[in-house]
Amino acid sequence: MIDDVIRTRRTHKSFGVEPVQRDALRELFELARWAPNHHRTFPWRFRVLGPESFERIKEAAGPSEAPKLERAPTLVLATAALSGDLISDEEDVCATACAIYAVLLGAHERGLAAYWRTPRVVRTRAGREALGVPDGERVLGLIHLGPARSSPPAPERPSVETYLSYLP
Repeated sequence: MIDDVIRTRRTHKSFGVEPVQRDALRELFELARWAPNHHRTFPWRFRVLGPESFERIKEAAGPSEAPKLERAPTLVLATAALSGDLISDEEDVCATACAIYAVLLGAHERGLAAYWRTPRVVRTRAGREALGVPDGERVLGLIHLGPARSSPPAPERPSVETYLSYLP
């Protein structure tokens, strides 16, 4: 049931060593295709980092930040292709975030651990160049994927009343 998948998904920071197989990655990115997208621009772009791109991003990150990139055996860069129209771009960034969430939920449902983060390096010119991100794409972060080593506890959540209101 989707309720259980949403409520039990966790951010993992400890992964096993086996990379996620291409077939499984393809299934996850197939789910992303179904994210809501107001103007059907399908702006999300996913780049699975191979050994060379991984080394380039670690070099761009520097010695203090590079170890954090090594947490998971599979790293995926998520970006949104932008048009230059401010309203469309805002909607496309939101649609890409929904696509990322679909990947996270799909990973969890398949027993994979995931961690969506936006390290400083991917917001730098050096990081963008290391990963071949063209101008006109906004980086939304890296998705760390792999087998889970542990099950993080459920974080405290505010009650629905703290963010829900009914307007007259």
